[in-house]
Amino acid sequence: MKKDLAMTPWSNSNPPATLSAAMLRGARGLCPRCGAKHLFPRYLKPSALCPGCGQDWTLHQADDFPPYVSIIVTGHVMAPVMIAIGSSELPLWQMITLSVTIALVLLISLLQPAKGGIIALQWWMGMHGFKPGGRTELAERLSGSRPD
Repeated sequence: MKKDLAMTPWSNSNPPATLSAAMLRGARGLCPRCGAKHLFPRYLKPSALCPGCGQDWTLHQADDFPPYVSIIVTGHVMAPVMIAIGSSELPLWQMITLSVTIALVLLISLLQPAKGGIIALQWWMGMHGFKPGGRTELAERLSGSRPD
């Protein structure tokens, strides 16, 4: 019988204890499960398998949620920036150039952390094929039981 890679035992003694810890690992670009290896070998493409713990990351379905998160955060950050830029004495073309540049840099820099956090959320909650989820794995590890 083929062994399910998502069911491999923990590879380190420091699994995330909470959802926020797992999401922080994902946002930092680390494996949410073990925290030891990089989640993204390329900008937005997650590794197929974590080299540290063997977790299969091809199961995620982040889809359009990370761009939405990135857009919402950028919009909230840009509101006071736009007010400050608009009240300055800069020419209109400089205001537009500065605003668009800041917005694009924020959007692009927030995409990977948002995607890592969403993947960690899906893994922790056991969504989209991540069975058991991170919270279930942690509970089983702490209780000492392991289903066969």
